[in-house]
Order: sequence, then C-alpha cells, then structure tokens
Amino acid sequence: MTPVVKNRLLIVTGPTATGKTRRGVLIAQSFGGEIVSADSRQVYRGMDIGTGKDLDEYGSTPYHMIDIVPAGYKYNLYEYLRDAKNAISAIREKGKMPIVVGGTGLYVESLAKGIVLPEVPENKSLRESLAGKSLDELTEILASMKRLHNTTDIDTSKRAIRAIEIEKFYKTHPEAAMAARAEQSATVEPLIILVDIDREARRQRISQRLKTRLDNGMVEEVKALLQNGIAPDDLIYYGLEYKYITLYLIGEITYEQMVSGLETAIHRFAKRQMTWFRGMERRGFQLHPLPYDMPDDEFIGQVKALMS
Repeated sequence: MTPVVKNRLLIVTGPTATGKTRRGVLIAQSFGGEIVSADSRQVYRGMDIGTGKDLDEYGSTPYHMIDIVPAGYKYNLYEYLRDAKNAISAIREKGKMPIVVGGTGLYVESLAKGIVLPEVPENKSLRESLAGKSLDELTEILASMKRLHNTTDIDTSKRAIRAIEIEKFYKTHPEAAMAARAEQSATVEPLIILVDIDREARRQRISQRLKTRLDNGMVEEVKALLQNGIAPDDLIYYGLEYKYITLYLIGEITYEQMVSGLETAIHRFAKRQMTWFRGMERRGFQLHPLPYDMPDDEFIGQVKALMS
C-alpha cells in the first residue's frame, strides 16, 4: 500500500452517471482508504434509488456522509463542511487515506479550498418579506448580491430565499464573510481526479440509468416518503428525481411527462456539473481527467503516479 500523505486530500469527482463510486472504492481498496461522500442528497435516509447510493458497491470499504439525516431535512453547506471535516480527521487518525467521492461541485470545491463557514441563522422577518415573491423576482434579488455560480441556489423559491438569507448575513457580518471565503491552503493538498466521459456516452448512460432506476422502484421509493409524512414541497426542494416523481404522484404531470422532463433535467444537470468543473480550473485548481472506461489496473496506476 502507498503510505498516507499528511494533509493529502484525494478527490474523485465528475458528472453524474460516470461510475465515480466504483472508482473511489477501487482506490480505497488499493491504498487503504475510506470514502467521504460529496453528494448533497446522499446524506438523506430513505432517499436511496433516486440519489444513486449504490451501497452494494462499497463492499467492506467504510463510507461516511451517507444516511446521516432524515428525509425532509434541509442539510446545508455549513453542516456538510463541519461533518465532512470531522470524518476526514477521524480517517486520518486511523492512519487511513480519506477519499472524497461525489459530483456536488460546491461541496467538492469548498473542501478542496479548506473553506470554513459560520452557521447562518434563520432570518424570519426576511423570509416573511420574500414569501410572496416569484422565483424570477428572487433570482433577480440574489443576482444583485452575488454572481450566480451555483444554479442550484435558484432551483426553487425556498433555495433562493435561503441563498438571499445567507448573503444578507454575510453583508452584515463581514468578518464571517471573510472566513467563509478564505483559503486554508496550509491544511489542504487536494489531488482531484475527474472521471471524464464524452457527451454522447454520458447521455446514453444517463438515459439507461434512469430506465433502470424506474424499473427498480424509484417511483415507489418517493411514494413511500410521501406516505411517511414528508411534505411534497420538501421533496420537490431536492430537485431532479424527487421533484419530477413527486409532481407525478400528486397529479400535476403525467407519467410520460415525468419521464421526459426528468431525463431532460438530468442531462442539463450533468452539463452544469461540467461547467462547474471547468470553472474550478479557471479558479486555480488542477483537475486530472481519467477516462470513465479506463481499465481498473491502468486507472490505479495513473492514480499512484499522480500521488507520487
């Protein structure tokens, strides 16, 4: 096994449907590591098929940041960075290598930067003042406060209001804003592997995976969440599979509209992911692309060479 490099943070990322989990597990098995998920929806219990947890792929490899909060909760970046850093520290204390695996660009980049976020409290008066505004109006307000790098901020009105709330907090607490945006380069040495795939292969894999997940009970999974008391709006908040399937189950769209709309939305999501990763390169990060279909032994050989 390759010895653990102090402060080295190995990250495996890429767009959806590229097989990141399998690659991360392969690295963990080869170098004596544990997985730290960087997926914004795999933290939720009971949201398994739609988030692609694929827990059977881990085998005996330990993993963290999966199934840690109940569905319906709104887990945020502050909580993720707090919990992921704790997991990374615990892995290192065992003499193991932490391997961050996931495609949520905001989570990946924030960990790679070593960002420290203050907890932003709820601003009830602000929320009440924004409650009647449309998503377009909220987007315009947020765009006047910051550049909209992260399009998930404006997926829903609830997300947009929370993003405005955070920006307002930073404007009135400049010391917190500085801490949130500061790079802690002394504590992080990221090695970022991008599982790369051409556009057409990505589209084919997304379409096939969607069919497989529907065949495997994804609609039934969302139905069970609703039956267990999760509000439709809370599931719609999570976007993609949970948004479209919930809309179908509450009768707002047909099954055919659900499948068509969801497939289009996932393709667009993958495109936004790639835009984020290209932006990371412009922001000074080096991403090392390795083909999604590279043979396992070649893949591990390339990772070993990059680590050395």
